[in-house]
Amino acid sequence: MEVHQTAFLQGVALACAVSLGMAGCDSRQEEARAPAAKTTVGTEIDDSVITARVKSALLGDPEVKSFEIKVETRKGQVQLSGFVGTPALIDSAIARTRKVEGVKGVENAMTLKVGKATVGNTFDDGVVTAKVKSALRADPGVKSSDIAVVTRKGEVQLSGYVDNQAQIDRAIHVARTVEGVQSVGNEMSIKK
Repeated sequence: MEVHQTAFLQGVALACAVSLGMAGCDSRQEEARAPAAKTTVGTEIDDSVITARVKSALLGDPEVKSFEIKVETRKGQVQLSGFVGTPALIDSAIARTRKVEGVKGVENAMTLKVGKATVGNTFDDGVVTAKVKSALRADPGVKSSDIAVVTRKGEVQLSGYVDNQAQIDRAIHVARTVEGVQSVGNEMSIKK
């Protein structure tokens, strides 16, 4: 099993390096938006490997429904977000994440689920999530690739590491204008 995990992590690191190299080809657009704390390609790859390790660790925990948890990493600082069922699951996810090699700290941006979701709610939430992601991508003031979007019963949660407060404010504004959004929760952090 360990050989498969190592191969998986190496594949993730290679994919990240290739996509980062390709993303650098059109860096003028990103630079025009807002200055951000710079990271090296090595740091970006390290963060991608940490994210993969955390996701793997969460998948390995039968009590944690890891598909409900979004994982973002910035310079070894891991942010966990999404909607989870109980405080015990939040505690378990945080504890498991802290044990992962390379994790320097864990930021809890997870929200407790309120009430049961129906099949209709779940379908509608998927549509709302897609609409919000599309609206964020279409807005030139938002670097949407840095923002994770999760929806539960019309409540949209935005998380991830962004360049500045203006991007946070703009992302929240854009999300609020999307049809079907009942409320927007901000769990975004500014890159350091």
